[in-house]
Amino acid sequence: MNTENVVKHLRVLWRTDRIIADIRLRHLLIGLGLRAFAALIAAFGLLMLELSAYFALVQIWSAIAAAAILGAVNFAIAAALFLIAGRAPSGRDIELANEIHDTSIEALQLEARALQAQVSGAVHHPLSTIMPMLVPLIAIIIKNLRGTTKTAADADSAAARS
Repeated sequence: MNTENVVKHLRVLWRTDRIIADIRLRHLLIGLGLRAFAALIAAFGLLMLELSAYFALVQIWSAIAAAAILGAVNFAIAAALFLIAGRAPSGRDIELANEIHDTSIEALQLEARALQAQVSGAVHHPLSTIMPMLVPLIAIIIKNLRGTTKTAADADSAAARS
């Protein structure tokens, strides 16, 4: 297991999660904005239909037809905006982000399995994991012992000369 790989995969996972969340949030905000605008237009359409009913009582043809047509057009626009707002997010962006997300999850699982194999190997064969660290340590200890015996021999010879 390599900790750099784990960190790299975690960063990729974090970035793709951010991208996915950003795409979904953008889609949600655009949909919400369009729905609010559609609701506003629908309110104007309802107002025009009410206005046309009023004009029907007051006058008989010209103002009624104009208000009714405007109300129907406003409702059609509102319905079209609701349909656009309910559309799914762009497929390519979210598919790519999901693919990268899945790849980084798989890589993290692979690193976790490698760590588990190392830990189980260390439990079953502790000397095999300690030996790579012991060999350089033993070499350093022997080198230091030779250095101290040489220093002690030099000190003895210097004391004998004095």
